[in-house]
Amino acid sequence: MPVSAERNDYESAVPQVRAYLARFERAIARTWSAHAGEPYDAVRRALVEALRAEGAESAPRQVIDEVAERISAGKEPFR
Repeated sequence: MPVSAERNDYESAVPQVRAYLARFERAIARTWSAHAGEPYDAVRRALVEALRAEGAESAPRQVIDEVAERISAGKEPFR
């Protein structure tokens, strides 16, 4: 595939990626503000629900687990 075709594919995907990341961040922020410091299982359930509500449920399981763990521990999820 020519470089110009790859660049066009990349450039056309950027808005979709940005939109997904914005939805993902909103779900995390909402979960953090409502559930920081709560037990892991409750945080993970709330995070999965928030991701689903935002349309970002395709996040990898490992990422969801780590974010839920950080929120449960009261650690800033974005650092």
